[in-house]
Amino acid sequence: MRKSFILIILGGLILLNVLAWDRAFNNTQELEVSFFDVGQGDAVFIQTPAGYQILIDGGPNGVVLDKLAEEMPLGDRTIDLIILTHPEHDHYGGLIEVLEQYQVENILWNGIIRETAEFKEWQKLIKEKDARIIVAQAGQRIIFKTTYMEVLHPFENLEAQTSKSVNNTSIVLRLVFQDNSFLLTGDAFKAVEKELAARNELASDVLKVGHHGSKTSSAEEFIQKVSPEIAIISCGSNNSYGHPHEEVLAVLEKFAIRILRTDQDGDIKVVSDGTELQIINN
Repeated sequence: MRKSFILIILGGLILLNVLAWDRAFNNTQELEVSFFDVGQGDAVFIQTPAGYQILIDGGPNGVVLDKLAEEMPLGDRTIDLIILTHPEHDHYGGLIEVLEQYQVENILWNGIIRETAEFKEWQKLIKEKDARIIVAQAGQRIIFKTTYMEVLHPFENLEAQTSKSVNNTSIVLRLVFQDNSFLLTGDAFKAVEKELAARNELASDVLKVGHHGSKTSSAEEFIQKVSPEIAIISCGSNNSYGHPHEEVLAVLEKFAIRILRTDQDGDIKVVSDGTELQIINN
């Protein structure tokens, strides 16, 4: 038996049915969003109430494989959707190993080209996979039955382009399940955040803080508009960048936002029943 989710592009101009295997044992009444502790990097694993499994970024190395093994049922080697927010090592190094070991049904990424050996390996693997490949652009909405995800950035199609500021090409996503929502920002800088705040309704219960808590992100007006209950910072212990920066922590504290950090709290799982949130730390 198969199930499908629907990708709506640019306000519904195109509809694509994207098929994924139905794994009935994954069906629950809750949305689970796990922010993995992968050191200095990002990796977010989502399991929807309808049983869809989505991995957003994979951290810098194979640590993500151990994290997936802890969250996925024994013997389950299929991921419905992988999203690469932008091609930087600390976001897609681990995805290369995931692609080597898992069947991946669909891949969403920003289309930016890099001239590195690691990026060429990424390109080679996604071409080898029998997966639907989609280039992200604001206006897309992916519907997973009772849950949906909307793409807020990039504002335009970046396929086959290069960029001097790869962080600023990050896919920004808003995940919604009934009354609860999550804003996932990649490494987008303040300029992108400010434009997002001007263009969109951003209010969300949970914010994945941009760029590992760097002062390049988390503009005060952006944080105020998102107005999250919880802010999650994904960063490595004693990292050489000094993340998270004190300026960012001060902004979050100013608005009385609960701060959770993978370097201090380990893996962070946020469970939603559609109304209430529950935090589970490993």
